[in-house]
Amino acid sequence: MKIQSPILAAIAALMLTGCTGSASEPTDLAKNSIIPKPVSVTATGKSFTLTSKSDIFIMPGAPAELSFIGNYLADKLNPSTGLGLQVITDGRKPGKGDILLSLTEGDAELGDEGYELVITDKSLTVSANKPAGVFHGIQTVSQLLPHEVEADTLQTGPWTISTGTIRDYPAYGYRGVMRDVARHFFGPEDIKRYIDQLALYKINVLHMHLSDDQGWRIEIKSWPNLTAHGGKTEVGGGEGGFYTQEEYSDIVKYAADRFITIIPEIDMPGHTNAALSSYPELNRDGKAPEPYTGINVGFSTLDTRSELTYKFVNDVAGEIAALTPGEYFHIGGDESHSTRIDDYICFVNRVQEIVGSHGKKVIGWDEIAHSTLKPGAVVQYWARAANAIMGVSQGAKVLMSPCQYAYSDMQYDTASIFGLHWAAYIEVDDAYNWDPATLVPEITRENIVGVEAPLWAETISTYKEAEYLIFPRLPGYAEVGWTQAWMRNWDEYKTRLASHGLRMQIMDINFYRSPLVPWELEGE
Repeated sequence: MKIQSPILAAIAALMLTGCTGSASEPTDLAKNSIIPKPVSVTATGKSFTLTSKSDIFIMPGAPAELSFIGNYLADKLNPSTGLGLQVITDGRKPGKGDILLSLTEGDAELGDEGYELVITDKSLTVSANKPAGVFHGIQTVSQLLPHEVEADTLQTGPWTISTGTIRDYPAYGYRGVMRDVARHFFGPEDIKRYIDQLALYKINVLHMHLSDDQGWRIEIKSWPNLTAHGGKTEVGGGEGGFYTQEEYSDIVKYAADRFITIIPEIDMPGHTNAALSSYPELNRDGKAPEPYTGINVGFSTLDTRSELTYKFVNDVAGEIAALTPGEYFHIGGDESHSTRIDDYICFVNRVQEIVGSHGKKVIGWDEIAHSTLKPGAVVQYWARAANAIMGVSQGAKVLMSPCQYAYSDMQYDTASIFGLHWAAYIEVDDAYNWDPATLVPEITRENIVGVEAPLWAETISTYKEAEYLIFPRLPGYAEVGWTQAWMRNWDEYKTRLASHGLRMQIMDINFYRSPLVPWELEGE
């Protein structure tokens, strides 16, 4: 029997009083504001309503991930609805008003991340081949409920969803973002908040830029001065910071619980002043440079002809790889202007071998295509299409992050509060209106592993400042990665995005009110 606070139960019952007639009113599931846009939606014209008698049922024999997903959903819905939803795993069958989370087998169309959502006036079922699909499905359930479901305090119902069927699966398997925590440090709680925001839009990769000229952000036990010295600075002269290995592991688990993979990046051989300042023997002249707090690039380089450098890389990659279960390790490789090209190629070739010895595949910025790429390597196209094409010619896959469309640190326009504009001004429509598979004719769909939207942190020092650059472009990047290009249309999308304005307000997200979007907002 459900145990529920008598006060909450009474309030929930009062909120539902007089609303039971809504189930008979005509509805249209096709008129939704889901982001990313689903593959197919079939409406049946009725309504499903969560009530104080509703619970979340897990199919018998389901793996532990489904119970976690059920509790994740309950924890999200209960504060705002006051319905006291519980997770039922004892084999009882769901009844009227209940949610069922279920795994199926053999639905090849759905793949590993797709889901089917079947909503009748009596029940709501989320089914998928794998737990990741179920998790993505409950994000859609959340978006179908009134925006107030995102609140952390009790809200007025009813909690009603239109009936019908949604079948949905992603266009790309890699749908990511990058956070630069090196230029300015962002602590574990900021990163966890970001992970929860990513989950809502079915993003499945968080690439963390953990080192740069301005700071080293992850504890390396075999080279402790990297954080003791190199972690104490950031752009503008702030105090910096770093993640202990325990904190980093906790972030990795927090993300994995939400079906998001962490990809760590140690940028090298350039962007390494923090490391060189911490260990001068890694520098070509053996002298320690001063800590750096500016934003210029290209002046630093590891000594690529020193065997100590490769011991350093092996130790760092080994410790981080042991903490990171994902298949990729990002080696940076961009803007190494102080490294001679033959030294650069030699370095990248050897580092690929080192990363592979720790069981990881290499990702690097598009410059790494000048080296001899190992099988499974991924070239991240950010600046020069010729580099990415060179990678394709070696059989590498491409991760699409074109700076003129996908860089979240670019200003929206000349009046933007934060950000830079060296690549472009990227308004919300520009962030949305591009197709990874046609952007560069020589890079076709079969060459592309996915998309990623990097956020560099030269101009942002707090999470609220970061949110201004992230939102509202993030939902669009999520849709570029999830939804087939032929299904996407800016004029239709901006209406769905407008509906998310109130949702973002309720979530206390500091988002940019683009004049291109007809926002639905409270009090504005």
